[in-house]
Amino acid sequence: MSTPTRVYIARLAGVAVFDPNGDQVGRVRDAVARLRPTNRPPEVVGLVAEMPMRRRIFLSINRVTSLDAEAVVLGTGTLNLRRFEKRPNELLVLQELLDRRVHLDPNGQAGTVVDVAMECYRGGEWSLSRVAVREQSGRLTRRGHLHQVDWGKVRGLTGFADTRGTANLLAVLEDMRPADLANALQDLPDLRRNEVAAALDDERLADVLSELPEHVQVEILSALGRERAADVLEEMDPDDAADLLNELPPPEQDVLLDLMEPDEADPVRQLLKYTAGTAGSVMTSEPVILPPDATVAEALARIREPQLSPAVAAQVFVARAPMTTPTGRYLGMVHFQRLLREPPADLLGGVVLNDIDPLRETTPLPEITRRMATYDLVAMPVVDRNNRLVGAVTVDDVLDHSLPRDWRDRDAAAELSDAPGVDLPAAPGVSLPGGPLPGTPAGDRLTDGGHG
Repeated sequence: MSTPTRVYIARLAGVAVFDPNGDQVGRVRDAVARLRPTNRPPEVVGLVAEMPMRRRIFLSINRVTSLDAEAVVLGTGTLNLRRFEKRPNELLVLQELLDRRVHLDPNGQAGTVVDVAMECYRGGEWSLSRVAVREQSGRLTRRGHLHQVDWGKVRGLTGFADTRGTANLLAVLEDMRPADLANALQDLPDLRRNEVAAALDDERLADVLSELPEHVQVEILSALGRERAADVLEEMDPDDAADLLNELPPPEQDVLLDLMEPDEADPVRQLLKYTAGTAGSVMTSEPVILPPDATVAEALARIREPQLSPAVAAQVFVARAPMTTPTGRYLGMVHFQRLLREPPADLLGGVVLNDIDPLRETTPLPEITRRMATYDLVAMPVVDRNNRLVGAVTVDDVLDHSLPRDWRDRDAAAELSDAPGVDLPAAPGVSLPGGPLPGTPAGDRLTDGGHG
């Protein structure tokens, strides 16, 4: 095995996994260690990798030929794609050990785990060998000393953990996309998930909540407390905030809306009034809107704003003042490709298109889908009976409300993909065998049907 003999596992988080042909098959999310009945350190039996479509699978350590902080390379292009499930005698190193409060022998110094190293011994066996522990400092402005000690000299690494910090786990997760972080949160125990969610800043948590199943959103929001929940709702897009509030009883909706800033709460209140399954209920009330006397250069500057999603930034809607919804009379829209072809000083009123009828607030979702597919659009305007622009339906809105209600739920997705007769998507160079991997040695974890 061409790899260092000692690897700190937090440094592997997010590292790409490649098959022998150089095709990427996923990214490392954790390491799996098997507890032993004696005092010997746990044996590392494999890695958890996240595949496309947020599917997490087990990679036996025996199949890894190269392992470092740059890449993980497998010795086989054939993987078992059954969803990973942890067994009772195992632990997930990053999920369960980072931020755990422990004590160092022999003096009992209290500290927090910031990383764990695994080491390869003779015979190719990997075990957890060293633990990086930061002392708990009595001063708020001073970080405690960092110790790197043998596994056996740390007390409290196994067994039940009290409420603990989140700094080191968040450091591992910070570079994830919101959808991937939401996926990682679903793998955590309820208490730990709520701790990590509460430690995120309002904007980051708002993005992550939008990617979680409704029941998990409600659970996290309830654990935050009303004041913090209102702050997070203010950071969410109005349509996402309305969808989340729709999961709560009306009295609780009213309390949270009252706690929000009026200018943030008003568009959410309006969206809550629309009938489910209509354009009004799925639209975003904050598309890019400019007056007809704005220039092409001004429009290009607006759609370059980093907080805009690609679907929202794909076009500019043109209307008479006021520029917030509901606007003045709707005039049409200009796609970003048209903006790129026009002189920067030209006015939007001269390049606007209005040859496609806008949606009405009551237009049903199937009709929206048909019209967007017919005209190859990523967004369509929504107007009221007075032809005022009230919002826009984007392709991600349509997908979100067309998929099964529980499509974000990891457990529901696993039941579907693991069902007989359902083919799982495989990365290039990866095939899906019907049983254990060919040539898997006796004792290899992949031979047990409990995991894939």
